[in-house]
Amino acid sequence: MFDSPDYNDHDEVVTICDPDCGLRAIIAVHSTVLGPALGGVRCWNYGCLNEAVQDVLRLSRGMTYKNSLAGLDFGGGKSVILGDPQKVKTPQALRAFAQAIDKLNGRYIGAEDVGTTVIDIDLMREVTNYVAGTSRGKAASGDPSPFTAEGVFLSLTAAVGTDDLTGCRVGVLGLGNVGWKLAEKLHSAGADLLVADTNSIRAAYAEERFRAEVLEPGTLPFAEMDVFAPCALGGALTLKFAETAPAKIICGAANNQLATPDVDAALWAAGKLYAPDYLVNAGGVINVAAEATGAYDAKLVAAKVRAIGETARRVFDEAKRTDIPTGAVADALASRRMNAARRATRQSVKMTPPDNHSTLSVATAAATKTRVGPQPRQLSG
Repeated sequence: MFDSPDYNDHDEVVTICDPDCGLRAIIAVHSTVLGPALGGVRCWNYGCLNEAVQDVLRLSRGMTYKNSLAGLDFGGGKSVILGDPQKVKTPQALRAFAQAIDKLNGRYIGAEDVGTTVIDIDLMREVTNYVAGTSRGKAASGDPSPFTAEGVFLSLTAAVGTDDLTGCRVGVLGLGNVGWKLAEKLHSAGADLLVADTNSIRAAYAEERFRAEVLEPGTLPFAEMDVFAPCALGGALTLKFAETAPAKIICGAANNQLATPDVDAALWAAGKLYAPDYLVNAGGVINVAAEATGAYDAKLVAAKVRAIGETARRVFDEAKRTDIPTGAVADALASRRMNAARRATRQSVKMTPPDNHSTLSVATAAATKTRVGPQPRQLSG
């Protein structure tokens, strides 16, 4: 794992195995420079363990950059539960996983993701305080998908250059919670939709509801359209896509859309405007982060989500001005904020008097810089 290019100097990677309930899971904490690592709990039936490790490492790093660009005081982390959600996601397994989160003592805060629901997070909250996106409680933020869809829609219209999408052909790959809500927004804005989903019933409903053209998932990315919106799993943007797909704008909700890092430059060289996924799909984590601080403010959340579109415009303009791929521009913006936080932490530690009461390591200072939420509860049993 250490030799994997996706490892990327993670702070911590934890494996969980509970034979009593069949739980196999991984928690990856990429960075706590900006605060506790915040990221979703994914449940997926991976083909092999290596696939799960690669996915959690890439997703975790993406959360670091996503939270930084969104201006959140949280680092990046992610977790995966291995197996078919319909089979492995038992109450016993979810509670065991919540106990594993709790043992990290706030270094990682989990939330809803692919294969998990608000109901699952509510159950885990009975065991640990270190989850967010719940439906109950004073600061509950609930389902984050509407906020994710809103951020993607704002970024998409920024890329197109207008809020009126009449006559614009947009392909939506994946009609899950976020993909469906994005399709609703696009349809209301006048877009002509092409859709694809592995669930044929859902695709047929989209055909009726949005007057959409239904294609196969493997065909849609290469269909004639103006905008491609990947909203399923990652890896949809390949070198072949960059070289041959007709779409000139790519803006969707999926994480890790680039199959390999070099696709960013290939898309730019091919004259395609790629809206970096971790920038445009940050609406959900913005909403969850507000709950994680313990003081949910709907107006502040709405303002931060609106700012996603503004940041997207900034990235697009900078890329055009400098002739640098959009992904590289977004990476630089995110890294700038993290590097400033590292310098501030080092300076703070350097100025700390060397006595027995206040000496902190750089790593400890970074991890505790933004401790949020209540203290961990005492678990029984």
